[in-house]
Amino acid sequence: MKQNKYDNELFFSEYKKMSRSVDGLEGAGEWPIFKELLPDFNHKTVLDLGCGFGWHCRYAREQHATQVIGVDLSEKMLKTARNYTNDPLIKYLRMPIEDIHFKEEQFDVVISSLAFHYIKDFRNICDKVYQYLKPGGSFIFSVEHPIFTARAEQDWYYDEEGVRLHWPVDHYQSEGMRETLFLTENVVKYHRTLSSCMNDVIQAGFNIKAVKESLATEEMLQDSPEMKDENRRPMFLIMSAEKVNGE
Repeated sequence: MKQNKYDNELFFSEYKKMSRSVDGLEGAGEWPIFKELLPDFNHKTVLDLGCGFGWHCRYAREQHATQVIGVDLSEKMLKTARNYTNDPLIKYLRMPIEDIHFKEEQFDVVISSLAFHYIKDFRNICDKVYQYLKPGGSFIFSVEHPIFTARAEQDWYYDEEGVRLHWPVDHYQSEGMRETLFLTENVVKYHRTLSSCMNDVIQAGFNIKAVKESLATEEMLQDSPEMKDENRRPMFLIMSAEKVNGE
């Protein structure tokens, strides 16, 4: 069984308190950028890898996708997604992302939000996504930024009074597993450099269309002044790629 902290009762209860869990897409800091990179969903078949509560699945249907499949390992996540969903054209499947198996050229769009940094072999996922996408299909995903994942501590450097001095980056070129504290648990994530992430996408056969790094919007800064620190370093990396026609 792959890592599944979200079915831990204490961990899940803390996750449910996060703004992205309470407010959905509007509570997710990376959503404004992610949304800009999404293609037209009208009459499209969509796969969401690491779908969580199903926010992106329901958004795709609101934008007139014809069919949406959401994949997640956590039964608690999927139970919540199903409770929020009243749409026969959205289907939720419980399985690890690493074990997905679909038909060739089954989907027009594959999306993933903040899941791939839990995956050891990202290149393998890119290969699978390429296989499952139709020619001209879109692949859009977000991950924790390599600047954020480089150190296991994933925290600011503070002075004696607790003031955030800077965001330290170390062992950036040393890719691989990081065990870090998230909410109530030690979780395993996988650090890869920006170049490795991009090259895995390219070598799978995709054309990269856009690479974005997260910024707090003016609205976020007005609502939460403490968000200004989010613009001192990017927390998220968002990428859009396309399967070349005829490939």
